[in-house]
Amino acid sequence: MTEFSKAMSIAASGMLAQNMRLRVISENIANAESVGTAPGADPYRRQTVSFRNKLDRELGVNLVELNKVGRDKAAFPTVNDPSHPAADADGRVKMPNVNSLIELMDLRQAQRSYQANLRVIDVARTMVSRTIELLR
Repeated sequence: MTEFSKAMSIAASGMLAQNMRLRVISENIANAESVGTAPGADPYRRQTVSFRNKLDRELGVNLVELNKVGRDKAAFPTVNDPSHPAADADGRVKMPNVNSLIELMDLRQAQRSYQANLRVIDVARTMVSRTIELLR
């Protein structure tokens, strides 16, 4: 395998990993206000993503892949709303442990990482094209 193929494979694995990260972040943002349906019930729990290295023996390179989608163990914030159907005996409603600002920062970071990997693929493709042109 050529160095170009290796670079493209590494960048493609990074793009796939960031795509999964973007999906999880989107789900977190979409459920930032999803509370329980019964009194004292737990609301939506924020999801987290972790990655790991994966050795591609054929190419001889380390790729990145999704390790697991976990759950954030942070405590649920509460608000006082005795009229809410999910309020406990004290009138407190558990809210999701999703901080929209953090999610937006993670989203921006994932987008930039995805774009950087896409740029690597574009540069490698351009280099291959120019090499072919030189050989003609």
